[in-house]
Amino acid sequence: MKILAIDPGNKQSGWCLFDGERVHDSGVLDNDEMLGRVMLHRDKTLAIEMIASYGMAVGCEVFETCVWVGRFLQAHGRDVRLVYRKDVKMHLCHSMRAKDGNIRQAIIDLFPATGGGKVPQIGTKAKPGPLYGVSSHAWPALGVAITISKEK
Repeated sequence: MKILAIDPGNKQSGWCLFDGERVHDSGVLDNDEMLGRVMLHRDKTLAIEMIASYGMAVGCEVFETCVWVGRFLQAHGRDVRLVYRKDVKMHLCHSMRAKDGNIRQAIIDLFPATGGGKVPQIGTKAKPGPLYGVSSHAWPALGVAITISKEK
């Protein structure tokens, strides 16, 4: 089962295509382009990191992100999972206090060190690891994909 996972933003979104064992592709796209990718991958499970309220005031960027979550859901229209950040933190780090760096390291620790370089799970261009190419906002998207892949 392949999962298209998205870390949505108000203008751009991180994404990855994950099969439960390896990342097939990942990146960051403008949301209009991401919408096209969602429609292209309707045969895959779509997992989106969902916005949660913690009682704090938020700005217009959060509401714009919510609109994009809805657009991605509607464009896919099939097997969609909304995943909260707290669920990713608990699944990968077993702690609500986990930060982005902790989550990234927990993801890296799940994969074999088969590539080259300082972090062989990521690797180098000459000797890529299973996480080669994952960067920026694709890391949280991969966390979402891993969280739901273990549930299915």
